[in-house]
Amino acid sequence: MGGLSAAVELSARPGWEVTVLEAASSPGGKVGVADHDGVSFDTGPSLLTLPDVLEELLASRGRRLESLVTLTRPEPSMCYRFAGGEQLEVKRELEGTRHEVEQSLGKKARRDFDAFLGYARKIWEAAAPHFVFGPAPTALTAVKLGVKAMRDFIAIDAKNTMMSALDSRVEDRRIRDLFLRYATFNGSDPRHAPATLHCIGWVDLGIGGWGVKGGMTKLATALERVAREGGVDVKYDSPVRSIRKSDGTFEVQWEGGSRRVDAVIVNACAQQLVERLWQGDNGLGLRTDGIPSTSAFTAVIRARRRADRPAHALAFPDRDYMEEFVDLFDRGEPPKEPAIYLCAREKAHGAEGWADDETLFVMTNTPALSELTTSVDWEQFEARVLTRLRRLGWIDEGDRVVWRRTPQQLAARFPCSQGSLYGSASNSRLAAFRRPPNRAPGVSGLYLAGGSAHPGGGVPLCVQSGRQAASELLADCR
Repeated sequence: MGGLSAAVELSARPGWEVTVLEAASSPGGKVGVADHDGVSFDTGPSLLTLPDVLEELLASRGRRLESLVTLTRPEPSMCYRFAGGEQLEVKRELEGTRHEVEQSLGKKARRDFDAFLGYARKIWEAAAPHFVFGPAPTALTAVKLGVKAMRDFIAIDAKNTMMSALDSRVEDRRIRDLFLRYATFNGSDPRHAPATLHCIGWVDLGIGGWGVKGGMTKLATALERVAREGGVDVKYDSPVRSIRKSDGTFEVQWEGGSRRVDAVIVNACAQQLVERLWQGDNGLGLRTDGIPSTSAFTAVIRARRRADRPAHALAFPDRDYMEEFVDLFDRGEPPKEPAIYLCAREKAHGAEGWADDETLFVMTNTPALSELTTSVDWEQFEARVLTRLRRLGWIDEGDRVVWRRTPQQLAARFPCSQGSLYGSASNSRLAAFRRPPNRAPGVSGLYLAGGSAHPGGGVPLCVQSGRQAASELLADCR
């Protein structure tokens, strides 16, 4: 999605020749697709947040998002099941969610929810201009931007961790678990990740999430369409083998061809660029030694259609939710009893299933391959997940898995990623300053986009990453 957004941004420039080299047979990267018995389904992200990022990108080509895809907003948008059996429905509108918190969890939980969400909103409003919608931050950023930026840097609360911020502000265990979950949106450990990441909670609960009619891959095909309309040449099944620079230009070699070009935007994992792709004499000046973010075990279930199944649901473990992070980051093993996320694609995205069955996307968090300390029997792990889903009443006995992906398979699909979903984990207060920037410091004309570069992983951030990479390329050409 980062590479496609960069291509769309650059396609608006007259006189430019832009080529996209894609290793796979279809667009989107981790916004992938598979099929079974005549039905296609998403294999990656299942929710769209911050659609304005896409709107702004498409505006550069005189297009509107609504003319390319149809966004949906199911009601309720999410259903949580807590360890004690309580359930909470998240509504499309925030006031509806606040009402549901009070009705389902009590007035004290409502007070905790309101106060912490307000805190998360302030972080987002302070962080977004500097950590999402601008160039990669540096230690000198705040000084250069002046007094207001200094206030914003204080407001993002990087001195605290996600966990300590919750401990000091929230008493209700269920509200604590609700906001702890947002560490997994970044693949990080809430005991070490900066409290700044609580802004994710505001984005999800305060701004909201959308589905895409037909599935998330429709976004990828829409961006490809706009790029092609602008003259971009898209080559599939063309994995890049090497990039080198001499005499002021780059030589890019891929399976099936090579070409000399003036600039390169790399949407591969930053680690792959450093370890495999870059063949130049100069160092790139990139720091890629961070601990990888979490990976995932994902599956698609062919399930008997149900009218009462929510669009999105998450079951917290019956034990202390913090034990999931202990398993992931201290023990280096898949959680013994993981939180389980489920997306019913017909309700979430209006995506068609079979005559009597629908597709359910299931996800649990696991360590990245380099962080695993033991071998894992993934068949046994899958069986445990299915058993719990049946015990919860979310699937029936006859429902079965028709597609699955282990961390090993994810790592093979995205070289050098170790199966991590979001690049490096943000397990330090300085994580935002250590993420690879969109301009390679050591090589002029070389840029980075995607989840392992600034500003991070997830569909809207990857799109913004591509826009930022293109912006920096254009600035260097002035």
